[in-house]
Amino acid sequence: MRNYIVKRILFSIFILFFVTLIIYTLIRCLPTSYVETMAIQLSSKPGSKSYTEWLEQLNASYGLDRPILVGYVSWLKDFAQGNFGDSWRFTVPVIQEFKSVIGVSFVMGAISLILELVIAIPLGIVAATKQYSKSDYIISASALVGISLPTFFFATILKLVFSVKLGWFDTHGIVGRNYAQLDAMGQFLDKCSHLVLPIVTLTIVSVGSLMRYTRTNMLEVLNADYIRTARAKGLSEGKVIYRHAFRNTLIPLVTIVGGSLPGLFSGALITETLFSIPGIGFVSYQAMVAGDIPFTMFYLSFIAVLTLAGNLISDILYAVVDPRVRIA
Repeated sequence: MRNYIVKRILFSIFILFFVTLIIYTLIRCLPTSYVETMAIQLSSKPGSKSYTEWLEQLNASYGLDRPILVGYVSWLKDFAQGNFGDSWRFTVPVIQEFKSVIGVSFVMGAISLILELVIAIPLGIVAATKQYSKSDYIISASALVGISLPTFFFATILKLVFSVKLGWFDTHGIVGRNYAQLDAMGQFLDKCSHLVLPIVTLTIVSVGSLMRYTRTNMLEVLNADYIRTARAKGLSEGKVIYRHAFRNTLIPLVTIVGGSLPGLFSGALITETLFSIPGIGFVSYQAMVAGDIPFTMFYLSFIAVLTLAGNLISDILYAVVDPRVRIA
């Protein structure tokens, strides 16, 4: 196992090198950039230099006048030393801006993932064990609705019903207008109330696919020969389903859970934008649009590392959930 993990880590580093190179190349080729915007603003001031002169000066100061490969090597050296630079869009260190917005996105992602697992897996099992029953049809129809609902449409409906009509929640933001006047517990509850609708949105639009995935895999396992053998031996239906069938269903589910690791930190761009949540998804979008290379490179590289780590965790968990799986 130790040799396997070491090999996978070395291979992941090799993949990460090419992923970051591709990301850096694409960012350098974007049709817009921060320096162009700054050059336009500076050249418009009275008595200022021309746009071309400002553009050349800013490109030289940020190293954008060098070839892409040379600029990437310079970025890679700083990245390896933990020097992520300053954000051009937000004019603060990249890591500082990242820390200030990652918390709310992580809380939303973690809670929605837990709710998704708690709701989808049991309902998927019920639908599989009661195939072609009313419960199966209702669960399958609900899953199809969840898969088909666009995020922006469902979020708008929630805001219309619970914010505009009922007035239970605010339509946007993460704190209310009276936030500064509340005590510590009141401020905590105020933030929680503002995250209810975004979390419900993330949960509902993602729970359907996992529900159907669980049902499909559970049906496949229930039709296996060893399940029929277990029933023929006189085991109770509960032991057959949860001790024998469900454990084998966990293998594909582990892949989904491991792959969801980057989603905890990548943020939800559409949801955060619709509810005006200052999360990492919306902030990273602003950085990309502005051509903010330091922040965008750090964010996308961070997501790439999490993706590789999630795949490694999934492979290791295979041996945990199924004793038949062993890594030589």
